[in-house]
Amino acid sequence: MKIGIIGAGNVGAATAFSLIMQGIARKVILIDTHEQRAQAEADDIAHAAPFSYAGKIRAGNYVDLQGARVVIVTAGANQKPDEPRTALLERNVRIFENIIPQITRYAPDCIMLIAANPVDIMTSVALRLSGFPHNRVFGSGTVLDSARFRTLLGYHLNVSAKSVHANVLGEHGDSEVLIWSNAVAGGVNVADLANSINKPLTDSIKHDIDNKVRNAAYHIIAGKGATAYGIAGALSRICQAITSNEHAILNVSAFHQSLEGSSNICMSYPCIIGKYGIIGKLCPTFTTREHQDLASSATKIQQYTQQAFSYISPK
Repeated sequence: MKIGIIGAGNVGAATAFSLIMQGIARKVILIDTHEQRAQAEADDIAHAAPFSYAGKIRAGNYVDLQGARVVIVTAGANQKPDEPRTALLERNVRIFENIIPQITRYAPDCIMLIAANPVDIMTSVALRLSGFPHNRVFGSGTVLDSARFRTLLGYHLNVSAKSVHANVLGEHGDSEVLIWSNAVAGGVNVADLANSINKPLTDSIKHDIDNKVRNAAYHIIAGKGATAYGIAGALSRICQAITSNEHAILNVSAFHQSLEGSSNICMSYPCIIGKYGIIGKLCPTFTTREHQDLASSATKIQQYTQQAFSYISPK
């Protein structure tokens, strides 16, 4: 499968490396306004390819996206230390006004995967600018946040994070919601499992896990300037579900006409992902409090989405 990546910064380069090294993409096209950076990253990754799969990667231009099955948009303004993702809004709308029309021109049949922040709002912007059907434009959403949640639960329970099934839904941002009520490991509710091994999930421990998941990006950005590997893993996982027509259930940021009391928003909820993009959406059962928190998250997304639309230049 041919995959295009717009943006050769930390996220774009890490994603390209992950796709090549896992054999998810047979060909990767790396595009960036800083052409020398894109070429250098492509060359560096190409030199690692002989140690894994026979994938090919090269720097290119938008015309090289022809035939791409997926185009990942990582390009955008960088989030600064302690800066909320929504602060990037107007800057990234301007960037998308240049990027999205080029993708639609040269890869009109692609699945567009958005990773630029604030990802839920930028996914709505990409939908509006591209005119693509809703199933072919979606964001990385809370796939990474859910992995963070699973990782921390796995540490606490002393089991593999791959055996933990737990979801973070809503906004990929400060209002995201950790769904404790249906988190399980081996078919057992995590709270029951924790009690059985004398490691109860007390309110204090749950608060600590929530804080570490919710503020992970801020912590990483403060330490090294940017996040890269976690989101690269999430994007690769989504692409894997597409290329293998896996029908995997992933918490991507998809368009919802009506969700948790808000309308016409992109927000993370469990979706079934296959070769045509989103092929189904699920509606799990939550507690009343979780629904309330998700409704608050949806309201926030809706407000910022309308703000983002106001930044789009009139045609």
